[in-house]
Amino acid sequence: MRELLVIIDGNSLVNRAFYALPELMNKKGQHTNAIYGFTNILFRILEEYNPTYLTIAFDLKAPTFRHKEYEGYKSHRKGMPNELREQIEPLKKTIDAFGISRLELEGYEADDIIGTVAKVYEKQNIDVYIITGDKDALQLASDTTKILLTKKGISELDIYDEKALKDQYGITPLQFIDLKGLMGDKSDNIPGVPGIGEKTGLKLLLDYGSLEDVYENRDSLSAGLKKKLEENYDQAFLSKRLATIVTDMPIEIDLNELRLREKNIEELCALFNEFEFNTLLSKIKTTPNPEIISREMKLIKVDKDNLEAFKISANKSKEIFIKASAHKGNIRHRKISSLFIKIDDKLYLFKEDDVILIKDILEDEGIKKSGFDLKQDYILLLPYEIELDGIYFDVEIGEYLIDSSGTNNDLSILSKKYGAGDIKSKEDFFGKGKSEKNLMEIPEQELFLYYWDVLETTERLKDIMMPLIKENEMENLFFEIEIPLIKVLGDMEYHGIMVRKDVLDNLKEKFSIEISLLEKDIYSYSGEEFNINSPKQLGHILFDKLELPVIKKTKTGYSTNAEVLEALKEKHPIIGKITLYRQYTKLQSTYVEGLSKIINPDTGRIHSSFNQTITTTGRISSTDPNLQNIPVRLELGRELRKVFVSKEESILVDADYSQIELRVLAHISDDKNLIEAFSKNIDIHTATASEVFNVAIEDVTKELRSAAKAVNFGIVYGISDFGLSNNLGIPVKIAKEYIESYFAKYPNVKKYMEDVVKDGETKGYVSTLLGRRRYIPEISSKNFVVKSLGKRLAMNTPIQGTAADIIKIAMLKVWQRIRKEKLESRLILQVHDELIVEAPENEKEIAIKILKEEMENAVKLNVQLKADIESGKSWFDTK
Repeated sequence: MRELLVIIDGNSLVNRAFYALPELMNKKGQHTNAIYGFTNILFRILEEYNPTYLTIAFDLKAPTFRHKEYEGYKSHRKGMPNELREQIEPLKKTIDAFGISRLELEGYEADDIIGTVAKVYEKQNIDVYIITGDKDALQLASDTTKILLTKKGISELDIYDEKALKDQYGITPLQFIDLKGLMGDKSDNIPGVPGIGEKTGLKLLLDYGSLEDVYENRDSLSAGLKKKLEENYDQAFLSKRLATIVTDMPIEIDLNELRLREKNIEELCALFNEFEFNTLLSKIKTTPNPEIISREMKLIKVDKDNLEAFKISANKSKEIFIKASAHKGNIRHRKISSLFIKIDDKLYLFKEDDVILIKDILEDEGIKKSGFDLKQDYILLLPYEIELDGIYFDVEIGEYLIDSSGTNNDLSILSKKYGAGDIKSKEDFFGKGKSEKNLMEIPEQELFLYYWDVLETTERLKDIMMPLIKENEMENLFFEIEIPLIKVLGDMEYHGIMVRKDVLDNLKEKFSIEISLLEKDIYSYSGEEFNINSPKQLGHILFDKLELPVIKKTKTGYSTNAEVLEALKEKHPIIGKITLYRQYTKLQSTYVEGLSKIINPDTGRIHSSFNQTITTTGRISSTDPNLQNIPVRLELGRELRKVFVSKEESILVDADYSQIELRVLAHISDDKNLIEAFSKNIDIHTATASEVFNVAIEDVTKELRSAAKAVNFGIVYGISDFGLSNNLGIPVKIAKEYIESYFAKYPNVKKYMEDVVKDGETKGYVSTLLGRRRYIPEISSKNFVVKSLGKRLAMNTPIQGTAADIIKIAMLKVWQRIRKEKLESRLILQVHDELIVEAPENEKEIAIKILKEEMENAVKLNVQLKADIESGKSWFDTK
């Protein structure tokens, strides 16, 4: 098998990556998009081509012989953007850590190095692949040298050898240089012959062979073409020289110097951690630091005979690491296959029937339980009537506090990120989708070793993360709020919320009729039937057939998104019908049909998953279904709330924080006027309208209050005058006056906004009142749009994040109070600033009392927290 040498045009690919990918930054504000794109290409090359030799050629700053021969060579090019320049040296460090050689030489371009190396080694019976985004390299193609040209940014490659080049262009690689002599090259400012483009140049070369032959035969050409050639004789041959890649540079390169070396795993992990490339960490095979390699695993299968020995060990250790493996199935069913517990160097295995034997250990608060995603283990144990107590450390939650912006908290990635060794990801071990393995298919010993690795890694990560949480002063947030919340969310998932299938069926029928009527109306207005859900077909109807003004175009055609439809709503009655059609079809597919599929057959309830580690602000999210996203502002969306009901002889008690974010803003900014408005218990939007628009409280109209509400919430989210003008449909000048008037009345709010942005720029992060951090690299961007986003995030995060912390504290206190008072009531749902308790009818008043007291006293602010409480048989009834 022939050996393969891959040569990468470093400058070409780093530029391609930089412009192909959106702006990426780490927490320190260091740009990383070019490094990320380039590194992805390296992984792809290594995986797909498995080269024996790999090298990357870079240009240096020094002028080359081409600059000396022609002053205009590349003179029109702008300098490298600072955002790219700062990535070059870190990229080169990354290349070195990959074990890949780099080639650079003053006076020559990367193309010349590539050309020389390629020609030397293709003669030695070695296949050569050149990877570049520059078509100039096509002149180097041969039977054994292939040119891999990037296209669509960096995601695809076109492959050319000599035959492929001839098939596409009709010319040989050497004729490609002659073509550049004739047509020039705008990207390099090579002049060529003015008036001759690619089409004419190719025809001349196909007819005559070379640039020299074209000039030899110029008398046979048309007068105009002959004149162009003669007037630009020197320029044509200068262009050919400038376009010719040097293939005989005076250098000697030992092939062994280009041999791919072993990766420096430690250095790569350190760099990927610095760049925050968590997904790329999973591509690196690592081994644990020798200092933390565990002793050989001792597996002990526990049954009645050796149960006491285990209990003695657990009581003595006072800390265990725990993980359950389980079959798929109903949340209310017993489905644990094995329960693994690690104590020191021993892995204890409990089969399903024996889990109940250690109920006392698992419920012992004095024995600390640590693990990864302990909410899953908590829920799995509930059908056995075991309540996991003493939950102490969850690695997933630890990472969330340390870096809430992380997009992948898989244990295998965290292990690499913190240098805790190499462990297979859950997906790699069990498979995914159709290829996912059943537990019964996995050899027992493999399963044991996998869970040993999981618990061993969990222990290492706990020891690494604990000091970081302390250093970031988030111990209280971690141990007093986030960790106790595991059980609260676990209980909410396990109990679920009752739904009425008959109401869902009625809504499905109702929505189907409405959708059908809307389709007929839309077809009537358009004069034909078409796929309303196809942006391409809808765009054709709106902009080609109905000739509505084009608002926005994309690469694939006309945009028909919600923003475009909003701008067109007064232009044609079809727009309102399309908007309504989209609302109905989304509600039908996502909620009506979606909810019907996930009703638990045993409970008649929906058991949503509540996620503690997803949002960057600290808010809880939910999936399967996403209850946070039910569109309650629409009347249609509110209809859906009729589906969610209490069980028989019970009632839903719904408590909703009143304007919590504005109350947090008043506290954080310490603005006297804002605090006073709340303390007088005046409607805050009415108070703001009075202040901003200079009218008496009693003279505030509904329209003024609505405008003030938009200003209030706009300020919280760092809105611009342009944004406010869009929201209210008023001129930008008026919107600017509103904002200026607001800040004049509430000066400390403006000071807070300015101070928090400065603080974010200095530290790279902002914090909530309880110390939750959010890193905002965008605030250091030189891109105005990105920096503006960073400023808005800095203004809003302490407010929204503090509100999220408060609702978590309230959830915890309500849950604890219900348990303390030994009530049958259950906290079953949290949506935004809203908590819902399902209470027996005879506990309604105590449930209302608990919600009001615990929510309004969750934290002490300069303004009183207020919870509005309603009750009813359905969620709809509580609103």
